[in-house]
Amino acid sequence: MVVPSTFFEELGFNYIGPVDGHDVVSLIQTLKNMRDLKGPQFLHIMTKKGRGYEPAEKDPISWHAVPQFDPSTGALPKSKSSKPGFSKIFGDWLCEEAEHDPKLMAITPAMREGSGMVRFSKSFPEQYFDVAIAEQHAVTFAAGLAIGGYKPVVAIYSSFLQRAYDQVIHDVAIQKLPVLFAIDRAGIVGNDGPTHQGAFDLSFLRTLPNMVIMTPSDENECRQMLHTGHHYSKGPVAVRYPRGSGCGATLQPFTELEIGKGVVRREGEKTAILVFGTLLEEALKAAENLNATVVDMRFVKPLDEALILEMAARHGTLVTIEENAVMGGAGSGVNEFLMAQRKPVPVLNIGLPDIYVPQGDQEEIRRDMGLDAEHIQQSIEAYLAKA
Repeated sequence: MVVPSTFFEELGFNYIGPVDGHDVVSLIQTLKNMRDLKGPQFLHIMTKKGRGYEPAEKDPISWHAVPQFDPSTGALPKSKSSKPGFSKIFGDWLCEEAEHDPKLMAITPAMREGSGMVRFSKSFPEQYFDVAIAEQHAVTFAAGLAIGGYKPVVAIYSSFLQRAYDQVIHDVAIQKLPVLFAIDRAGIVGNDGPTHQGAFDLSFLRTLPNMVIMTPSDENECRQMLHTGHHYSKGPVAVRYPRGSGCGATLQPFTELEIGKGVVRREGEKTAILVFGTLLEEALKAAENLNATVVDMRFVKPLDEALILEMAARHGTLVTIEENAVMGGAGSGVNEFLMAQRKPVPVLNIGLPDIYVPQGDQEEIRRDMGLDAEHIQQSIEAYLAKA
């Protein structure tokens, strides 16, 4: 049973291989020959990551997913921003929190480097678990740790969490287990294409009872929300943050936030913009030209219902902004609440449209999707003109 061919044949497969996956001509011929075989087939192909390009062969992790580069130099482009990325903010928070809490357990499904967990894995090896490419297991493993009295943190990309939705519901949420989901790459991811855009996490998580969902607007908010979620004991918490750098916010000492409370960031007239996440900066730019009120909602669930009612009472139009699918997203939650309260105030929902977001630079996609300041202003003006 140790021999691969025997193992797979015991499962009912006809095993072929291993074959050299870099010999394309032979591989094509093998596939052609297999078309005439009867029954289930198992083709075992051996490849080497980065094969044929020496820099990628020597450093397969750094070359796992890369932007445009010059192949003659073999040097990866450096970040244009000097501001810390959200992944680093998360990794630093993990280390700070673990220094005071030996029950913190961090879990990654094979995304140590991408999730900013390298320093933590070296500094706290007994509290670090890489469960390999098995997102479902990562979530169920976290549930088991929570039942055992530990405080698990699942660091996971938004698009990868989709694979573990069943486990989030059955193994964590139903049991009200205190598992913190640190959801990286939420919203527009960019160059990795449609399969990696984090467009749906707000939509599929906010339907779950017992789930608290936070959307930080900057690096400091992200730290405070992670800290708050780690110390929340009544059920699971999700903190979703984007790929890339923040806005350079000053990092403050840890403070537990009041669950479900938003903050007014700018006072204006007639129109109130309710922002969920890091598009706050773009919303503030648009609001300057519109003289609109801007609210950092912070929480998708529970919503700050009192603040929403206050905004509806003082403004003729509400606008919700999120880097998530409009359908079923945070804005939909605002609509549902207002209708339940019989508050027929006009609401414009701005977010990702009902498409699979294509590949491209993050800024380019945000512009194309109407999520930069200029297009946010244009969308609001066009909506107001309909009145």
